[in-house]
Amino acid sequence: MPIHQLAPSVAAKIAAGEVIERPASVVKELVENALDAGATEIAVELAEGGLRLIRVRDNGCGLPPEEVPLAFQRHATSKISRAEDLLQIATLGFRGEALPSIAAVADVTFITRPRLALGGYLFHTRGERILAQTSRAAPAGTMVTVRDLFVDYPARRKFLRSPATEAAHCTTVVAHYALAQPEVRFSLTLDGKRVLQTPGAGELRAAAAAVLGTAIAASLLEVSSEDLDSGRQEQEGSPIRVVGLASPPGVTRASRGQISLFVNGRWVQSRALAFAVEEAYQGALMTGRHPVAILHLTLQPGEVDVNVHPRKLEVRFLRERDVFAGVQRAMRHALVAAQPPGLQPIPAPAATRAYASPFSEPVAHQAPLLTPLPEPGAAGAQGPGPTSSAVSRLPVLRVLGQVSGTYIIAEGPDGMYLVDQHAAHERVQYERVLGRLERQFLEQQWLLEPQVVEVSGEAYTLLLGGQPDLERVGLLLEAFGERQVLVRSLPAGVREKEARQVLEEIAERLRSPQGLQERLAATVACHSAVRAGDVLGQDEQRQLILDLEACQAPHTCPHGRPTMIHLSAAQLQREFGRRG
Repeated sequence: MPIHQLAPSVAAKIAAGEVIERPASVVKELVENALDAGATEIAVELAEGGLRLIRVRDNGCGLPPEEVPLAFQRHATSKISRAEDLLQIATLGFRGEALPSIAAVADVTFITRPRLALGGYLFHTRGERILAQTSRAAPAGTMVTVRDLFVDYPARRKFLRSPATEAAHCTTVVAHYALAQPEVRFSLTLDGKRVLQTPGAGELRAAAAAVLGTAIAASLLEVSSEDLDSGRQEQEGSPIRVVGLASPPGVTRASRGQISLFVNGRWVQSRALAFAVEEAYQGALMTGRHPVAILHLTLQPGEVDVNVHPRKLEVRFLRERDVFAGVQRAMRHALVAAQPPGLQPIPAPAATRAYASPFSEPVAHQAPLLTPLPEPGAAGAQGPGPTSSAVSRLPVLRVLGQVSGTYIIAEGPDGMYLVDQHAAHERVQYERVLGRLERQFLEQQWLLEPQVVEVSGEAYTLLLGGQPDLERVGLLLEAFGERQVLVRSLPAGVREKEARQVLEEIAERLRSPQGLQERLAATVACHSAVRAGDVLGQDEQRQLILDLEACQAPHTCPHGRPTMIHLSAAQLQREFGRRG
């Protein structure tokens, strides 16, 4: 085929695919436009996860009628005019791609009225066709209604998830911008039910309470760099201000999904900054657990490049090392200040990290005396799934006792084994639960009194949309007010006091259908296993070791953590000087 220029309609659809990936992309672009318009109230309404309807209403400055058709032309914007302006971007949007990209793949009705205008203006378009332009009564501000997203593009629609999952992605967007702009009042309605309402009072903790729940928000620590190394920052030039909230080490999540990062009011995704946050907790969190954090970074616009990603989700910093260090110092200061008197302070990251930061050389470590027992077959060692290899079975072990109510000491044919009772029982429970799920049922325990649990807006959407999967693991719940669910039963063995944490973790698992059964089994196993500190009798210790010996993959828990470490007879002889 010879080289030829694509038709404008084809080029528009290609460009739209870069900006509009799913309903959440539409919500993000429209919310950003509303914020740039100076809105103090933004209401988002969805039907069928945004596939049938997305409506965003704001009380911003509105547009004059003569500018509305131009706003639907590609690269038409009021936010920049020269290439040099890209170096000093102070708005969330700037490319002039949002409205034309949405109109290319959906039916769009745009109603707007400037605050001082006597009447409003309606503009209705679908693809390249303008269906209506007329004056009409309207409140000050703008309302954009998007219907039938991707209805003319079945190939795009088939790659979308269920309405509940798409609604959860939209909820994530609205929740993050509610945290980014706590002075703006946000509301989110899904299929006629209000799932999020923020006060818009300008207080980050109040916004966090609306998004994450009052209990989580109340536990968060204040993070601020204003009084930390202020002299050094002034000497270095452009100061980096970090403020926000972060969880104490006892409040964690199973994924990094609740590390929320904002740069100059823009929600961004940055592996380096998330690494800096987690690095501050090194030595204080269990393996596989992650903190909750809401951090606002303020820099000069020229210090950050926001024009590096089609959907503006990533940014590039002029002085990335300084930003990384600023976040880490602020986090460390908040965590150390929160330590109760008399307790050992959290060790500094440089002394405890087992892996290097993106900006430092790898740290050499001395080989430990006690080493995790490797999983034969290496490649499958980290995964949660069982292996059928007989080589991975444990030898017969003889239980000797328990240390600190956490570790079981056992003797084997080739030395001593130190078994982590929680990780070991978690592996045992995981294989049992997975086996029962493969037979389509799991035991459940009914609560004498149903428990009302408040969850985040995203978790609320996912839990109510994934009830068939929840019933299979023994979890029965129903809607009970705004962002509250009534729990009637839990998976067998799960403690009632852990219901909130179990629901949040299961909701995270429901975000993706891949490997859902295994991930649900891992969550149930973790919360039904014995805990570190639980004193076990001799018979219980022996039974746990027997159950572990019978497992298909006994050397790691479902999250990849080792269940035991092995000190061989040769190592013992060498350490006691019996052998050179």
